[in-house]
Amino acid sequence: MPKSKEQCEEIREATKQKIIRESILYFSRNGFAGTKISELSKAIGIAQGTIYNYFESKEDLFIEINKVINHQDLNQLKRLAKLPIPAKMKIRKLSEEVLRSLQEEPGFAEMITLGTQQTYGSGENVSAEASYQSEVFKLLAKIVEQGQKEGSIVQGSVMKLVDYYWGVVYLYALKKLFTKEYEMINAEDLDRVLLK
Repeated sequence: MPKSKEQCEEIREATKQKIIRESILYFSRNGFAGTKISELSKAIGIAQGTIYNYFESKEDLFIEINKVINHQDLNQLKRLAKLPIPAKMKIRKLSEEVLRSLQEEPGFAEMITLGTQQTYGSGENVSAEASYQSEVFKLLAKIVEQGQKEGSIVQGSVMKLVDYYWGVVYLYALKKLFTKEYEMINAEDLDRVLLK
């Protein structure tokens, strides 16, 4: 019995999502420049032609992956930024959630790694101002500014402090991806990047 139009669309969407999901790890380990569609297709077990049926180029696939990453990161941070609680508590909740996700959620370390790669571009002398345009940076910056006014977060350049915080998270995401054994920091350790 032939498939209905709806069934075909469901299969098509499931295949597209599988390509995106499976490609996250590959891109996070190899970077954008180090990824070739021919090698990616072998690694994820999906024919190169099938990938090109869904994405015109490696760039298009990478853009779709980054949309997924940004959507997941932003929703959590937006909710946290809006909570009517002191910045110190927001930072603690963020640290706990980020570290829990790094340890327990499949694909989270890859998303952090890819998100950071996207923030800093292709490595071609990206200015600090350009990297700070990331929505994730801007949302954490609001929390840092709130904490500086409340006196719970160290004084200094807000964006540098945000950069330090995400830099530590990125380091532990890399450790999870590339080392078999490492000691994960705890939320209190991560909080120290920002809190007095």
